[in-house]
Amino acid sequence: MIICRTPFRVSFFGGGTDYPGWYRRHGGQVLSTAIDKYCYITLRHLPPFFEHTIRAVYSKIELCRSLDEVKHPAIRETLRFMRMGSSVEIHHDGDLPARSGMGSSSSFTVGLLHALYALKGRMPSKEQLAREAIHIEQDMIKETVGSQDQCAAAYGGLNHIIFHRDGEIEVRPLTVANPRLSEFTDHLMLFYTGIMRTASDVADTYVENLDAKEGLLRTMHGMVDEGIRILQSNRCICGFGELLHEAWQAKRSLSPNISNGVVDDLYSRARENGAIGGKLIGAGGGGFLLLFVPPSARERVREELTELLHVPFTVCRHGSQIIFYEPQGREYRQCENDRRNRVINGFRELDTLKG
Repeated sequence: MIICRTPFRVSFFGGGTDYPGWYRRHGGQVLSTAIDKYCYITLRHLPPFFEHTIRAVYSKIELCRSLDEVKHPAIRETLRFMRMGSSVEIHHDGDLPARSGMGSSSSFTVGLLHALYALKGRMPSKEQLAREAIHIEQDMIKETVGSQDQCAAAYGGLNHIIFHRDGEIEVRPLTVANPRLSEFTDHLMLFYTGIMRTASDVADTYVENLDAKEGLLRTMHGMVDEGIRILQSNRCICGFGELLHEAWQAKRSLSPNISNGVVDDLYSRARENGAIGGKLIGAGGGGFLLLFVPPSARERVREELTELLHVPFTVCRHGSQIIFYEPQGREYRQCENDRRNRVINGFRELDTLKG
């Protein structure tokens, strides 16, 4: 049995510039961090006592006899990519709900990919996990997703992620002194709005015509550099919150689907009670609301947004990890091989009788 733990992420600046349709022409960059909330994938070889050969347990339970029967796109295409010929059982558990803007779909893909490599006795690099997860999501599943979430999930930590025009992706861990990092995280608050949406559906409303928003995206690109300068300086940390507010106003201009009346009201109430800035995490439309709040105003903001679930978090320095490794013994694999041989020999005998 294999258990893989993969972090979710919070993105601060540069979202939108990580779509290949943009950065392959203009370049892109984001500032983001992995957080201590995780996607867990439990994986094992399926014992050879069942009619099904694939069992997948997530919000649904799938019992399938072939890969093409699998309905979950990330499971189906990741198994296809890994050329899994043996029976497998997959369980998914997450600390945060799906469709909430925390990069959960990419954390799932990275985690499943990592677990499947471990089941095969192989150890992929972080770069390999990120690159292959991007390929599965963008090229095989053909979802409208960017390229930052897979990197955050694979690498972990607080990173400056740069997307080059030639398609190369560079992940630079951000050097921030521990006291400054603590000051920074003390100003961050995360609230769950309860509004669920699919990121690719929201992204579809603005990704198709990114060139028409070139000026806006270049502004958002530049905010990454300014955010890094603030974090690595002795300037007042509140400047980061003010920049978040500017970035949120810019992002809202990309599409009317990025925000809505409920979110705008929550954000306004938070600002009235001391929050300096904030944003919806991910593509927008719902999910989690990140706020930048001075410690002196945290209690006021929490009381004002009492209808929302407050989710404390901190930076996770580790990316996807195998936290339990006990590969299935030879006996199961031998049983599976014996079963297959019996089936094959049965068909051969049948062909002989027919002949």
